[in-house]
Amino acid sequence: MVRIEVVDIEKPEGVEVIIGQGNFSIFTVDDLARALLTTVPGIKFGIAMNEAKPQLTRYTGNDEELEKLAAKNALKIGAGHVFVILMKNAYPINVLNTIKNHPAVTMIYGASENPFQVIVAETELGRSVLGIVDGKAATKIETEEQKRERRELVEKIGYKID
Repeated sequence: MVRIEVVDIEKPEGVEVIIGQGNFSIFTVDDLARALLTTVPGIKFGIAMNEAKPQLTRYTGNDEELEKLAAKNALKIGAGHVFVILMKNAYPINVLNTIKNHPAVTMIYGASENPFQVIVAETELGRSVLGIVDGKAATKIETEEQKRERRELVEKIGYKID
């Protein structure tokens, strides 16, 4: 039998989340913390990772509230070797390549500031992430005016398209 569950990720407004999977959690959680600290000056974060043996959630970071929430969310997901990063003062685009390039990271499921849900399957052996829900579903195609506004915004923050 397989049971499917939706886990809502708990986080304050404006906090970014990254959820992924790796292996060898006994050192990976600390390695990823060091990687975050050296990638973005001033980043505030909490990271937690579930270890299959001895079935516990390891955590660290430099912001106590984010550490506790990362650990709480990782434990709710419950899948072995899944990690949860909650962060402020940085965006996923600033750290994703660093995280993905860590030798113990096998996958990134998603990264966003949006409301976030994790779809989890549970069997008699354990739990697994099937996928994520990142914010609300799109309901329309942008207008030319919205497209112009989007391009003005990305140029304002330093990304020139044309």
